[in-house]
Amino acid sequence: MNVLLRKNMQLIDTNVILRFVLNDNVEMAQRAAEVIASGAYTKPEVIAEVVYVLKSVYSTPKDKIKSIIRGLSDIIRIENSDCVVHAIDLFSSTSLDFVDCLLVAYHSLNGETVFTFDKKLNKHLNTDAM
Repeated sequence: MNVLLRKNMQLIDTNVILRFVLNDNVEMAQRAAEVIASGAYTKPEVIAEVVYVLKSVYSTPKDKIKSIIRGLSDIIRIENSDCVVHAIDLFSSTSLDFVDCLLVAYHSLNGETVFTFDKKLNKHLNTDAM
């Protein structure tokens, strides 16, 4: 995303996204919705934290997390969104954590070489189907 686009948009963090998604604080959820509607963007590392919190703190099932993240990608500009969407699809169907799924997506979609000692991750990195 170019710098000119970002000047008119606000970078939002995990808490803004969680309040928007969970609607557990009406005032904050409303303010989050306003910021998102006026133009917001975020980064893959923020999405990774959202996924982690939804799974670990709120015990949200993976298929629901996938639905949430895919929905967010329609209304919030996410840097490397193609990789984030690829990663959330992989996350919902494997035992990999979301950050490892992002690494697989960066490898598969961007041709980035990933070096790891993680055998499970290496298996996915070396699969042509990814």
